Amino acid sequence: MRRTISTEITIDATPEEVWAVLADLPRYCTWNPFIREAAGEAVPGERLTLTMYPASGKPTTFRPTVLVASPGSELRWLGHFLVRGLFDGEHYLRLSEGPNRTTRLEHGERFRGVLVPFLGRMLDGTARNFAAMNDALRARAESARTTS
Repeated sequence: MRRTISTEITIDATPEEVWAVLADLPRYCTWNPFIREAAGEAVPGERLTLTMYPASGKPTTFRPTVLVASPGSELRWLGHFLVRGLFDGEHYLRLSEGPNRTTRLEHGERFRGVLVPFLGRMLDGTARNFAAMNDALRARAESARTTS
C-alpha cells in the first residue's frame, strides 16, 4: 500500500538561501517546530538522527539515510520503521526558483508498506506538521535575508 502527502509554499528568498537553512541540520532546534532535533550532514549516504515532534502525539526518533542532497535543489531521505517494507517513508524537500528571487518549496513524503492502511489517522496529521515546518522555514529564510 502507498500514500503520498504533499505540501508547498513560496518563500521570499533564493533557493540557495533556503538551502542554507535546510542543510544546517543542527540548527533545526532554533526554528523547526516539527523536526526539533537533527544530527548528521546533508550528504548522500549519510545516516541522520531526527526527532519529530508531531502536533498531536509523542516525539519519535528515527535514523533515515540521505538519498539526495543537491544544494539549492533537493534534500531527500528514506527511513524505515523496524524493517524495510513494514512502514517506509521517503521524505523530500524540493526547491525551485520562482519569480523575483523567490523559491517554491515542495515538501512531502511517500509512504509505503504493509502498515500504511492502518496508520491513516496518524498520516492525516502529517500534512499539518509539514505545513507548520514550511511556515517556520519561510520565516527563518526570509529573516536571514533581511539581516544579511
